[in-house]
Amino acid sequence: MPEHIKTANDADEYFFEEGCFILELSNCADDPALSLARARVEPGQCTRWHCLEDTVERYYILSGAGLVEVGDAPPARVGPGDVVLIPAMTRQRIANTGNQDLIFLALCTPRFQHANYRDLES
Repeated sequence: MPEHIKTANDADEYFFEEGCFILELSNCADDPALSLARARVEPGQCTRWHCLEDTVERYYILSGAGLVEVGDAPPARVGPGDVVLIPAMTRQRIANTGNQDLIFLALCTPRFQHANYRDLES
């Protein structure tokens, strides 16, 4: 993997089918071990039930307030500084329970690939 610095550009944010906005910060074949994205869920919104095949995901909450559901665990309130660990093939969703955007980093190992995304509400 060659060393480099990638600069984030807010204009690259896009709406993802799971129900949140994503800004890919690092996700490339040259660095397959990890991907990093900023996710944004608008107030009153909830992502769809989904899981990632062969991919462990972690949420690091930057701002806002939410209610996260992972696997069969009871819903848990999350806020800035919280880390949510989501094993591969474990159902998950997160709702914004506050009045400002819920923003978190999504770190995936190995890196996120759309082919591993499974919508569990289809």
